[in-house]
Amino acid sequence: MTSTFIRHELKAFWRSKNTGKSIVIRVVMSLLILYLLVNIFVLGFFLDVVLGKVFPKDDLVISFCGIILLYFLSDLFMRLQLQELPTLRVQPYLQLPVKRNALVRYLTFTSLFSVFNLWPFMLFVPFILKIISADYSSITALAFIVSLLGFTVFNNYLALYIKRKSNLNGWVFLIAAGVIILIGLSDFYFHFISIRKISYSFFGHLTTQPALALLPVAFGGLMYYLNFLFLKSNLYLEELGSRKDIKYKSSTEYPLLSRFGSAGDLAANEIKLVLRNKRSKSALIMGLFFLFYGLLFYGKPGPAGSDGFKVFIGMFMTGIFIINYGQFMFSWQASHFDGLLVSKIKFTDFLKGKYLLFTIISTGFFVLTTPYIYFGWKTLLIHFVMYLWNIGVNTTMVLFFANRNYKRIDLSKGAAFNWEGVSGNQWILSLPLIITPYVIYWPFAFFGHADIGLTLLAITGLIFIFTRSFWIKKLEADFYTKRYTIAEGFRNK
Repeated sequence: MTSTFIRHELKAFWRSKNTGKSIVIRVVMSLLILYLLVNIFVLGFFLDVVLGKVFPKDDLVISFCGIILLYFLSDLFMRLQLQELPTLRVQPYLQLPVKRNALVRYLTFTSLFSVFNLWPFMLFVPFILKIISADYSSITALAFIVSLLGFTVFNNYLALYIKRKSNLNGWVFLIAAGVIILIGLSDFYFHFISIRKISYSFFGHLTTQPALALLPVAFGGLMYYLNFLFLKSNLYLEELGSRKDIKYKSSTEYPLLSRFGSAGDLAANEIKLVLRNKRSKSALIMGLFFLFYGLLFYGKPGPAGSDGFKVFIGMFMTGIFIINYGQFMFSWQASHFDGLLVSKIKFTDFLKGKYLLFTIISTGFFVLTTPYIYFGWKTLLIHFVMYLWNIGVNTTMVLFFANRNYKRIDLSKGAAFNWEGVSGNQWILSLPLIITPYVIYWPFAFFGHADIGLTLLAITGLIFIFTRSFWIKKLEADFYTKRYTIAEGFRNK
């Protein structure tokens, strides 16, 4: 049955109207992947030299055993961001008399054909054959390779399991990514644990007890079985549909938003859009990463620790979602934009929903930056000033440029190497967002009155917030002059 699935997929590929474009993209991506694999292989071949320079005081085998778990931790994080789910290709068979186990096995094994599953072998096997095999034995080298296979399979199916669960609940993805980040910070920043020591405690014992290599293989088999059960229990369309009917709620599942009426409904739907789609979710994840941006600069002498630089950092940490997600407004609704034009939804409420979305997420980001008070009360004050600027001025500017964005985005596609929707408009938008606050701040800071500049930034942000209804009317009038051009651009696939 697997050969039938493969044959049908090949026919579907060649009969697609975008076959030519797909071939070009696949050829370019294949060349890029081949180049990366060659570089990884070269790095793996000289890994003993690299480890000798990075850890000059450690034995090569000890340092090698210490980095393996670090690699697989970062590998899991990259898989959560980049690895695709092989789900859509078997949907036509769900209504045919095809055995469920055959479909599930096909879905499960198809995911093994990923470039992520080649990287650990290209990187570590050359070292194992050069050093481990020579210093110990072929059995020990085989044990290392088998353990790599087990951890690779485990990461593969764990990442897929998390991503499939996150399709039902977007918080699963955020929690999983947060746990990985927390583990990394616990080692490299807080020094609570040592991942290298944990890694060596397992892989170091492989040199004396090769049978331990079966342990990661067992973990990999367990994750395969969990994926198998999950897919089998969620296979049929009618089961998925009934489950969605049971779980579906209106925007009142966000009690804070229910009080805002139609604008609250629209904001709630957009929050679901952000959490359930790969491209939009990546904008939120990037915003969470930027929350650690201040750790790179705060507390350092010189320009990096100045108030002027804190204005820049504060604007990005509290407003990166507005900038990153807002630059593709209204492309996120491209697939149903024609429906919005003919629906009973007032565009005023549509804009209010956008303002509400940005205000909620930017507020959350500001709250998450409050620990930076460690670097002084003024640091937190600057963050608050830029928070007001973001939800007042930058939100309005982003929505203004949204009326000039005609590039669609397909939400079903991943975020990795996806340039869909990108145009010169994004580059033009970034300039005023970054430069405008300094137009107000720098003249005063230059003459030694930086506090006045911060005050004016806060006042300007508050003015835009309190006059939001005025700007919504202006944006609505501007939209009506360009709505058909936007809709025509969104229809071009």
